[in-house]
Amino acid sequence: MTITSDSVVTLHYTVSTEDGTELDSSAGKEPLVVLQGRRFLIEGLEEALVGKEKGEKFNLSVEPEKAYGERIDELVQRVPSSMFEGMDVEVGMSFRATTPEGEQSVIIIETSDDEVVVDGNHPLAGIPLTFDVEVVDVRDATAEELEHGHAHTPGGCGHDH
Repeated sequence: MTITSDSVVTLHYTVSTEDGTELDSSAGKEPLVVLQGRRFLIEGLEEALVGKEKGEKFNLSVEPEKAYGERIDELVQRVPSSMFEGMDVEVGMSFRATTPEGEQSVIIIETSDDEVVVDGNHPLAGIPLTFDVEVVDVRDATAEELEHGHAHTPGGCGHDH
């Protein structure tokens, strides 16, 4: 059985930067179970899974536009540190911020006495990624999974619909 849109795919993966720095892996953990075609995975990986079969292993390089997007300089902003009054702010902290485009996550990348620099880019924006993937299983999604828009693990999804 080959992977198509609306297949439930069970996979093991390791994702790294181009220089080999490992970012995440399912090795030694439960494999990832996803409903194909519903954007649970980055676009480049989802596209690469189409047509693959149970037991296949493959390597994949994904450019930023098919991963977490290119970096957008306008998403880096200097704000007065008074906005964080009473908070202990440190480089690397992330939090939700209300912006003209709605809620988004920002990360503090620099602090000074009177300014804090926040970055609204995804931490992996602009970075090409390399995936090692093993397709552990492929099956058709159930009607309930298609209705809910996600894969269920044994015992259902835990949502009351």
